[in-house]
Amino acid sequence: MKKQYVSLLAIILSVSGFLFSCHDKSKDTGKLEFDSIQVNQTAHLFGDTAKPGCNIIINFAYPVKSTDNMLKDSLNSYFLSACFGDKYIGEKPKDVVKEYTEQYITDYRRDLEPMYAEDEKNKQDEPSIGAWYSYYKSIEGRVQFYQKDLLVYRINYNEYTGGAHGIYMTTYLNMDLTLMRPLRLDDIFVGEYTEPLADLIWNQLMTENKVTTREALEDLGYGSTGDITPTENFFLSEEGITFHYNVYDITPYAMGPVIVKIPFSMMEHLLGSSPVLGNLK
Repeated sequence: MKKQYVSLLAIILSVSGFLFSCHDKSKDTGKLEFDSIQVNQTAHLFGDTAKPGCNIIINFAYPVKSTDNMLKDSLNSYFLSACFGDKYIGEKPKDVVKEYTEQYITDYRRDLEPMYAEDEKNKQDEPSIGAWYSYYKSIEGRVQFYQKDLLVYRINYNEYTGGAHGIYMTTYLNMDLTLMRPLRLDDIFVGEYTEPLADLIWNQLMTENKVTTREALEDLGYGSTGDITPTENFFLSEEGITFHYNVYDITPYAMGPVIVKIPFSMMEHLLGSSPVLGNLK
């Protein structure tokens, strides 16, 4: 009886260890660890707090540790490029954020101080012109998903440079950690997938908007600023693929971004054999 109890206990512990290992973060490729750099800085024209100013906000997540330094450095290059521009590839993230912030403020003052001084000289109504000179920029880069060979990095961008309204957008990098590069649609789908995938997107939008024809969907404003086709701006998850259309991509600014989620179950006939997909489904 005692031997049976010991054997049963051993089996339970073995199974428990297996289940725990299924959720062990050490199984994630590269064992990446992340940190973030935050900036929230305001600067005024002529250094005068009574005058309009610019505000820059940055929240940049980046890998600081990994079992694979080449992977860490490669990811940093992609993230820096996507958030701040190609000129910063290879530089240290903290140096990049500092330089980018200082350059934004320098450019703001250089470009706007002469115009603002001219408006003041012409005795324009200061409160009304002040709004046109109050700029802001926000850049947020964060890890949305990290599991095994896939890391999804999301970038939120928001900027106002005078005018009727600002501009904002969200972009995604679906990093295949074994290939050390972002996945494209051609890596995920096979064959002539573009048209049938577009049909799924149309059908999903019609369902969500409770219409039965493409014409009715177009009457609501969809497709008025661009064709409704699969976009490379997407992200993968355990549920499927989500396409993100920013303002003006397929709809007017007033309608905001359009987000279309397609479950894997609806795309089985279009999917390839990428190992990344096998780990998700």
